[in-house]
Amino acid sequence: MAMNSSVNEFILFGLTQDPRKQKAIFGVFLMFYLATLLGNFLIVVTIKRSRTLGSPMYFFLFYLSFADACFSTTTAPRLIVDALSQQKTISYNECMTQVFAVHFFGCMEIFVLILMAFDRYVAICKPLRYTTIMNRHVCSVLVILGWVGSCIHSSAQIVLALRLPFCGPNVIDHYFCDLQPLLKLACMDTYVINLLVVSNSGAICTVSFTILLISYVIILYSLRNHSAEGRRKALSTCTSHFIVVVLFFGPCIFIYTRPATTFPVDKVVAVFYTIGTPLLNPLIYTLRNTEVKIAMKKLWCSKV
Repeated sequence: MAMNSSVNEFILFGLTQDPRKQKAIFGVFLMFYLATLLGNFLIVVTIKRSRTLGSPMYFFLFYLSFADACFSTTTAPRLIVDALSQQKTISYNECMTQVFAVHFFGCMEIFVLILMAFDRYVAICKPLRYTTIMNRHVCSVLVILGWVGSCIHSSAQIVLALRLPFCGPNVIDHYFCDLQPLLKLACMDTYVINLLVVSNSGAICTVSFTILLISYVIILYSLRNHSAEGRRKALSTCTSHFIVVVLFFGPCIFIYTRPATTFPVDKVVAVFYTIGTPLLNPLIYTLRNTEVKIAMKKLWCSKV
């Protein structure tokens, strides 16, 4: 527990206090969460077991699905359980762990999305050198760098969070612990810390989003030399990536790139990227991807 904090537990306000709405939240989010776990589990197992999905694109998709399942597990179970419980308390240590986990897996997801865009860029713009550039060793190193980067980012968030003294009200107006709602409760001037949060999380979101947009522009530009069939295939893959990127980064940028004001809509926006995106990713990647669909049918039908 923090040395300068007299608060050793917080109360999570949740999405709403209305008992009827809470029952609905329990039902809806339990279904969402189970569907997220199932969808991402199917992708992870299919890619691990399938012989046809050995390309770098699926190597990265494996890690995206893994990060998704973990990312949604950092917030969803708590929201689901709290919807039915009277006492929505979370201890100081649990709260700090949640801040770390949310940022760690969220950041991992960002890095994997960038790696996937890089992979598509090499495949479409440098097709002849694709297998030499994106060999297994390079892909593994890139993923390890992603983990290390995520760890550095979330450690920075935790260092900021641990420096906040809490002495007064302990109700967090959110359904999970994050720095923005915690800053509101801290009994100190949080201007500097807030700037650091914006320059850390906000910068990662904005810079990553910009990198991804530029990479898609380059990819689209270079597609004009391809055959109609090649264009269609590349566009199909890139479109599904792009949908995921917009759904994930839109809400993140909205939350993390502004001064210390929290809006009532923040919680709804947060639902989008903490619970929505991990649920939609498997859907977007499997429904729009013939190879994954065929591999899944082969693998699971042979089992059944």
